[in-house]
Amino acid sequence: MKALVTGAGGQLATELAARAPEGWDVEALARRDLDIRDATAVDDAVAFSSPDLILNAAAYVAVDKAESDPDTAYAVNRDGPANLARAAARVGSRIAHVSTDFVFDGQKSRAYTPDDATNPLGVYGASKLAGEAAVRAEAPAALILRTAWVYGPHGNNFMKTMLRLMAERGEVRVVADQIGTPTAATGLADTLWALALAGARGVHHHTDAGVASWYDFAEAIGEEGHAAGLLAAVPRVIPISTQAFPTPARRPAFSVLDKSSTWSLLDRRPAHWRGVLRGVLGEMGART
Repeated sequence: MKALVTGAGGQLATELAARAPEGWDVEALARRDLDIRDATAVDDAVAFSSPDLILNAAAYVAVDKAESDPDTAYAVNRDGPANLARAAARVGSRIAHVSTDFVFDGQKSRAYTPDDATNPLGVYGASKLAGEAAVRAEAPAALILRTAWVYGPHGNNFMKTMLRLMAERGEVRVVADQIGTPTAATGLADTLWALALAGARGVHHHTDAGVASWYDFAEAIGEEGHAAGLLAAVPRVIPISTQAFPTPARRPAFSVLDKSSTWSLLDRRPAHWRGVLRGVLGEMGART
C-alpha cells in the first residue's frame, strides 16, 4: 500500500512518515517537490504516484499574516486541498485532510462537536473552512480531521518558541484567557492513520485529552522542560489577557474540541496533554 504525504518537513508530515503502519510505503513531498496550489503539478504527481491514500498535511498556518495576505492563505488552504481531492478522485485514491479549531468562533462554553455550526473569526479559519468544503465537494468520501495547538520536536510551534524564549529570558508573558487543548504531533499522526485505515469519512476531531490556557501550556513547558534538562531553571510565566497582547487576527476564546465520536470509533482515549508533553520533552532532553 502506498501513501502520498504533503507538507514534508513540517511537524505533522514528519510524524506521518515516521509512524506509518506496517506495510505502507510513504512518499513525502515538501513544497519544493509539489506546490499544491498548482493544479497541473498536483494532477501529474498524483497520477505518477498512484497512491492508495493521500494525507494532506500542507497548510498556510501564519494566522496573523493571513489577515494581510488572504490570497495566499486561500490558495494554500482552499485551492490546494481542492486540487489534491480532485486528483485523488481521478485515480481512485482516498484522501485525508487536516483542518483546525479556528473554524469556530469560540463563543460556546462546551467542547465543539464535529456537527456544531462554524463561524471563523479571521482569514486563516475561513480559508481552512473553505478547504474543508472544497475537499468534500471534490471527494465526498474524504476524511477531514480537525485539531488544535499542535506541537512537537519538528517544525515551528508554540512549545519550541517557549523553550527558546525561556532559555533566553527566564521569563515570558503568555495569554491566559484563550482556552483549548495542546496536541502532540505524534498522537495526531497516529489518529489520522487509524481513522484512514478504519475507512472513516466526514469530519472528525482529535486533540490530546484535557483543557488548558496558553498560560497553562507555557507553565507546563517550563516545568517539564526544566525536569528534562532542556532549561537551566524553571522560568517565570506571567499571565496576561488577550486585550494586553493585541494581534492582527482574532482568536477563538474557547476552542476545546469534542473528540468523543473519534474515541468511540477507534475504541480508545488519548492521554492527558500534560503527560504527553512530559514524554515529548523527556525524549528531546535525552537526545541533547
